[in-house]
Amino acid sequence: MKRFMGMFMLGLFLVLSACTDDSDVEPESDSDEGAAESGGDLVISTASDLVSLDPHGSNDLPSDKVRNTIYDGLVAHNDELGIEPLLASDWEQTDDTTWVFNLREDVTFHDGSAFNAEVVKANLDRILDPAIASPRVNIFEMIEEVNVLDEHRVEIVTAYPFAPMLNHLAHDGGGMISKEVIDEDYQYAIEEAGLDMTVEELYEMRESDPEAYEGVSDDISENLHAIVEQNPVGTGYLMFVDRTPGERTELARFDDFLEEPAKLDTVTFKVVSETGSRIAELETGDSHVVAGFEPSSVERIENNEETNMYTLYNIAMEYIGFNTSKEPLDDRQVRQAISHMVDKEAVIDGIYSSTGRIMDGPLQPEILGYDESIEGLGYDVERAKELMAEAGYEDGFEISIITNDAPERVDLAVFLQEQLREINIEATVDQLEWGAYLEAASSGDHEIFILGWPNSTGDPDNGLWPLFHSSMTGNQGNRSFYENDAVDQLLEEGRRTTEESERAEIYREVQEVLVDEAPMVYLRQAESMNAYRDEVNDLYIDRFNRPDFRNVTLEQ
Repeated sequence: MKRFMGMFMLGLFLVLSACTDDSDVEPESDSDEGAAESGGDLVISTASDLVSLDPHGSNDLPSDKVRNTIYDGLVAHNDELGIEPLLASDWEQTDDTTWVFNLREDVTFHDGSAFNAEVVKANLDRILDPAIASPRVNIFEMIEEVNVLDEHRVEIVTAYPFAPMLNHLAHDGGGMISKEVIDEDYQYAIEEAGLDMTVEELYEMRESDPEAYEGVSDDISENLHAIVEQNPVGTGYLMFVDRTPGERTELARFDDFLEEPAKLDTVTFKVVSETGSRIAELETGDSHVVAGFEPSSVERIENNEETNMYTLYNIAMEYIGFNTSKEPLDDRQVRQAISHMVDKEAVIDGIYSSTGRIMDGPLQPEILGYDESIEGLGYDVERAKELMAEAGYEDGFEISIITNDAPERVDLAVFLQEQLREINIEATVDQLEWGAYLEAASSGDHEIFILGWPNSTGDPDNGLWPLFHSSMTGNQGNRSFYENDAVDQLLEEGRRTTEESERAEIYREVQEVLVDEAPMVYLRQAESMNAYRDEVNDLYIDRFNRPDFRNVTLEQ
């Protein structure tokens, strides 16, 4: 079987395309039309269930994969991670903090309601509403106000110049929900809280009297999201049909999609938590596509005549993090010493079955500001011993490594434990359940931890700000509790500077500091592991590891 790398296929969309058997088709018939009519019911199996069908409701990839088919944003990423129009036809930045978007006039939601400027305002106001308590509010926190200019023109004003604004609007959190559903969601929360007001009155209070709204928001927050979760309505090419939590989510073609409707009749996201079972589903044809599995399964898929590998480097980093606020990890030389003890080639070959690629710094080659000339802290035991002696720790110390229960991360923790003995560091390894692990790694009481970071906007700001800016410590992303005034200043300049070449230079400088400061070991650019059956042709997956089924047919 063929295993091919998706590096040359940087398509924004996952396009699963197949042709029907044309033996019964008249020669003059159009083959594309025949394929479109064939439809079919595609099943994709995933390791984890989605958390929320509300694009403002959770910050996880399993949810993004489903929501990306239901909702559209104003703009989208293209193949090269640039920005292209989607629900907005075009836009203009009228000054450093003001953006005006002209909206498409031919867009309809799944519930039949129209897309317009009022919808955009309702969505952005909602995600910024403290009552919603969206975990994605940081993606849009720079927005100060949203103004409806006319039915199909909307103005977005930011509190300060923010260069990656379009990248943030292309984020999954920028998916547009039907205003009718948003209104119903708020109305339900109002009624459940026993408040005597209309939705319109609530919105007016939120806009004109934030102090009064603060008290009301506490009352309604408990019941917000409920209606959107039950009735997720977007403008996307698939619309919600049914869901059994922990088992499956079913979607169907939306015939009034703004472009050509999807060819498939239905798409079902099926939860199959165990890797072996997912691969078995693929082998038997119970699933047509599987998303996510350990590198150890590659050989099994390649050796089956009916299944095919699809891998690609995504915009994500896996790293070994240090809590820089705790001794002895507050010492740069100690962090450098530990970094020099990580043989990245051995890790990728031995633990990740030669998948992924080594990172020397925190940005991937596809991201603005990446500089291939920056050299990381390579494997060097003697230099590590010198640094430990210079730091006063020649005799070593005891330390803890925490990880979740992902097999590769557990193996990596044990590998690091063994390596550190060479420089007299005695490490314990504590394996935690995912939720408990995230809490522990955000608490500030941890020492060494193993984690990953997906750059969900494709901009260097999102690849660096959450991980290294001092304002983001804890569960916002900076679990290294790293604080550096120079890095803060550079990151702030990077998001305010509009000239691309200047931004690239700023982020190159940031990387040089971060490599030297070593708040983490920049280990590996993640490689997405996916597979599909022979009847699924022309498989594409975007750099954020999200599927797009718009052109899919299943070969009969």
